[in-house]
Formats: sequence, C-alpha cells, structure tokens
Amino acid sequence: MEILWSELTAGIPDRRELTIIIIRLLAATFLGAAIGYERETAGKAAGLRTHILVTTGTTVFILGCIGAGMNAHSDAISRVIQGIVTGIGFVGAGSILKRENEREIHGVTTSAGIWMAAAIGVTVGLGGLGLAMMATVLTLLVLRATIWFESRAGKESDG
Repeated sequence: MEILWSELTAGIPDRRELTIIIIRLLAATFLGAAIGYERETAGKAAGLRTHILVTTGTTVFILGCIGAGMNAHSDAISRVIQGIVTGIGFVGAGSILKRENEREIHGVTTSAGIWMAAAIGVTVGLGGLGLAMMATVLTLLVLRATIWFESRAGKESDG
C-alpha cells in the first residue's frame, strides 16, 4: 500500500504543492471554459470542451515537467513548450476549412483561439495566473468586439 501511495503522490512533496496544483488546474479549466463558452455561443465547432481540454492539457504538461524537477527557466521545459506550440498547430489546422467552390477559408479564428488557449494553459502551468487572466479577457474582447468592426466593414467573420 505504501508503494501505491508513493506513486500517487510522486511529484507532490507537500500540501502546499498540492494546493498550487489544484489552483492551477482549476484556473486553466475556468479560463478555457470562458473562451470555449464564447465560441460555443458563437456557434463554432471548437467550443467549450475543446478549449477546456486545451488549456487544462497544456497546464498538465507544464505541471508534469515541474513535478519531474524541471524549472521554468530550464532548456528542457522550453523544449516542452516548443512541442506544445507545434502540436497545437496541428490541432488548429484541423479546424480550418477551405471551400472548393468558393474562394473562402473558414476556421482561422477558431484555430487562433485554440492556439491562444494553449498559450493561456502554459502560462497557468508556469504560475502566471494574472497574465493568463488578462490574456483571457483580451481574447474574449477580441472575439466579441471585432464582430462589430467586421460588420461595419461588411466582412463576414471567418470563425
């Protein structure tokens, strides 16, 4: 039983660290939900679940690295972040659709939103909750406020 407990708590040396992990995971979930909810209400394919999974997943990658002994300033964690950015690019690319009969591309904003959700998740994992919250608010402003400008310019959202 001791071996099982040891494995379950590996990388969590004390209650303080456990509290930090819980706060960061909940923050990532909440911030991803905020962006995902906006996308969901806009009727976009990548909505609530996608954005929650992206922010929380990237946070888990970073927390896992920190739990394994990497620090926020190490080259190793930098390589993990590079891998996240590259991998999330493939997820985002899957949300872009080019219509053959029309000269239109749709989903670029959705792809950028997924990319931003990953950036927010990484930031939360590194402990930058204030920056992550500001980035989330800014993202929501961009997604909502620009609709007004696009409608004034006669442009349809590429969502």
